[in-house]
Amino acid sequence: MKQIDIREIQTDELNELLKLYQYLHEKDEPLPETDIVEDTWDQISSNPNLKYFGVFKSGKLISSCTISIIPNLTRACRPYGLIENVVTHPDQRKKGYGKEILERAIEFAWVNNCYKVMLMTGRMTEKTFRFYEATGFNRHSKQAFILKN
Repeated sequence: MKQIDIREIQTDELNELLKLYQYLHEKDEPLPETDIVEDTWDQISSNPNLKYFGVFKSGKLISSCTISIIPNLTRACRPYGLIENVVTHPDQRKKGYGKEILERAIEFAWVNNCYKVMLMTGRMTEKTFRFYEATGFNRHSKQAFILKN
């Protein structure tokens, strides 16, 4: 049986994360030079309000998401969480790893006193919506608006 480990992605695991991200979007902008990517990762890694969690199977990263804890002046100054970049390697989908990684991020939000956790998805399929609802998210409670530059 292969060992599963769900934990924060370490600073030296950036390349594994970037490999997994090739399955996140069908088309994406190319990464900038290595020093820019590494500087961005250093900024992320040093910020206690940003966490990248991963599911590792036999030491290999197979699923990931990130959560941002955002300070807030409403709701008794309780922060809120925003989950992004939920991805599972195509060979490992439909095995519960995506749900497990979301549950780990949500747990982090509750430990940090968040009053809510939000996520958005660009995959506009009923299957995707049901996946997030199975983890406890409600697609009908708010409406998201996106503006891209």
